Amino acid sequence: MRAARKELIRQEHGGESSYDDGIEGRKRDEGDGGSSCDASRGGGDSGKRHIFKGERRQGVIQGKQKMPLKLGGGAAAFGAFLVLCVGFSLFAVTLAEDPYRFFNWNVTYGDIYPLGVRQRGILINGQFPGPDIHSVTNDNLIINVFNSLDEPFLLSWNGIQQRRNSFEDGVLGTTCPIPPGRNFTYILQVKDQIGSFYYFPSLNFHKAAGGFGGIRILSRPRIPVPFPDPAGDYTVLIGDWYKSNHTTLKAHLDRGKKLPLPDGILINGRGPNGAYLNVEQGKTYRLRISNVGLQHSLNFRIQNHKLKLVEVEGTHSLQTTYSSLDVHVGQSYSVLVTADQPAHDYYIVVSTRFNYKILTTTGVLHYSNSGGQVSGPIPGGPTIQIDWSLNQARSIRTNLTASGPRPNPQGSYHYGLINTTKTIILASSAGQVNRKQRYAINSVSYVAPDTPLKLADYFKISGVFRAGSISDRPYGGGIYLDTSVLQADYRSFVEIVFQNNENIVQSYHLDGYSFFVVGMDGGQWTTASRNSYNLRDAIARCTTQVYPYSWTAIYVALDNVGMWNLRSEFWARQYLGQQFYLRVYTDSNSIRDEFPVPKNALLCGKASGRHTRPL
Repeated sequence: MRAARKELIRQEHGGESSYDDGIEGRKRDEGDGGSSCDASRGGGDSGKRHIFKGERRQGVIQGKQKMPLKLGGGAAAFGAFLVLCVGFSLFAVTLAEDPYRFFNWNVTYGDIYPLGVRQRGILINGQFPGPDIHSVTNDNLIINVFNSLDEPFLLSWNGIQQRRNSFEDGVLGTTCPIPPGRNFTYILQVKDQIGSFYYFPSLNFHKAAGGFGGIRILSRPRIPVPFPDPAGDYTVLIGDWYKSNHTTLKAHLDRGKKLPLPDGILINGRGPNGAYLNVEQGKTYRLRISNVGLQHSLNFRIQNHKLKLVEVEGTHSLQTTYSSLDVHVGQSYSVLVTADQPAHDYYIVVSTRFNYKILTTTGVLHYSNSGGQVSGPIPGGPTIQIDWSLNQARSIRTNLTASGPRPNPQGSYHYGLINTTKTIILASSAGQVNRKQRYAINSVSYVAPDTPLKLADYFKISGVFRAGSISDRPYGGGIYLDTSVLQADYRSFVEIVFQNNENIVQSYHLDGYSFFVVGMDGGQWTTASRNSYNLRDAIARCTTQVYPYSWTAIYVALDNVGMWNLRSEFWARQYLGQQFYLRVYTDSNSIRDEFPVPKNALLCGKASGRHTRPL
């Protein structure tokens, strides 16, 4: 891992910029405290430039594809980027000493055959899944996305906290969609973060067509990592999949119908035995596993091999060894796998959980000196057992002595000693509104306005949303439609309880934050449930599961001003209303609390014709 981090930094000195309009070829030496305007080199299919030896998936995209650069703010925005790159912008999003990595992505349709049937997939630079993003803590990611689809498009960044900058979050409540034939350049910083995450398309059920890829954030070279450098580092994207095109699925939901069960499971965009991970006998490898699917919790396992958990969505965990791991939809884990078995090929197995109809797919762990193909029965795993999964979830805890993105130990933040200032209880429900299927949180089924909530908030546009349009407690009424926004105070420390009164496993994600999963159990949550909370080493993450007829409680320090999406990761439920926005508010206008609207921001709806900030 340290070698990989040094390689990324080495590339900053001689990398090629991914822009084609005057920035290309800019070189900037970086000493201690200096800045870099160079792009990271990427890996081609040949693997010659892969960050990790033996890695099959691509690394940072090289970005040499020619395409129009039509930044949302026009020529002035391009000028702003030049200024930003050299660190002299008046409202620079990040400090000049943090390196910059440039990406040029073209989003297109293309034929894909993941389950043996031709489908219209969404590709990024011709790839399905999309290219990985490799970065180091505090890097600035400048990602130019050109929309070559025939419909609006947005990318969101699952787990990237967008510190002080929810404008870049890439969901419909914060960011205007990229029109067909246009582009938008995201300006992100992976500020004080490490770990394994992913990006995905957030509009129009595009996630069912692809457009997703892995994100990895390596620790800075001087920050110790609590395990030796692995011999290789793989992104493993797993998820359920439909043979139907995303437009068909979306039309089905728009008619107010429920979706049928998916048709299969994919590993890195491939069906049964299509995904290979190459290993050398005796060496240890890191697998970054993300469930990028639409609804199913999945169990991951490798025939005759153990999985040592080391990281959970940016938190170094206790290094517990498992024979298999439940990965709920939207979640990400890092495990270490040692190739300590006889030299053969072994099954990688992913199967659905908590359904009587079990879907299973396989990949192959291939030893370089393999003496034979995969053989024997596919190893079985847990199926509908809730207690097994609950006990595993409770065993996943923070490594208190390991450093996170900063040198200080993760356990130096004593969250259990902080008094909560507010308790929010959220309960999901399903029902019909106007004879169409809808889903809700605290009885409110979210309806998106034509103006992003964050832009309406920034420009003080009335009539778009109303803070407090969703209660902080369930009241048991019927489902109704509204643009639900819950307001909370900046720098408050809140307790959020997810109450699941339905017979399915739920999965919730909160943008902009990492939270402590302090407790989960069956039945109804009460104040007495706090007696069972883990107030010492609960795992900090951004996506948590809630078991059937059960509750999950989290603590979160609201230290990130903005408009943040809290949503179900069950994608049909999210699409039909099981989400809302948390407005973390302060009346301060200081740039120390929140950045102003990006200069190149796309403006739509009632924000059309407004002006972004001047230089």
